[in-house]
Amino acid sequence: MKKDVPISEIMTTKLITLTQDQSLYEANKLFHRYNIRHLPIVEEEKLVGILSQNDLLRISFADLDKNDENIVPIIYEMYSIPQLMTKVPVFIEVDSTVKEAAQILSRQSFHSLPVLDKGKLVGMVTTTDIINYLLDQY
Repeated sequence: MKKDVPISEIMTTKLITLTQDQSLYEANKLFHRYNIRHLPIVEEEKLVGILSQNDLLRISFADLDKNDENIVPIIYEMYSIPQLMTKVPVFIEVDSTVKEAAQILSRQSFHSLPVLDKGKLVGMVTTTDIINYLLDQY
């Protein structure tokens, strides 16, 4: 197995992002359209937060009434991205290794890490990326 493989070799660089002023409707559409579970929230290429699909699920089910099909749209209007996003997300630098990313993710309850280069968002790495990398080694 290769050692000291840079995270840049396995990270996703074609990022789908949102800004803080976009809606939760837009976030939900992006989660479904691109089959992703994490959206970096950026302002001028700077990471300001992370919104996960689980964040939306938490509020959607919080007040879910099975007799009211319009409850999710109403809930999405009650909250904003800044209210739900993780405001100080853990991140990794672009010159970090796959091993370092795996160590961070193995100790946390989340499953993605933004990758920064001098403060600029340049990629994302997920637990799935790391598992796929390990599977390629065998």
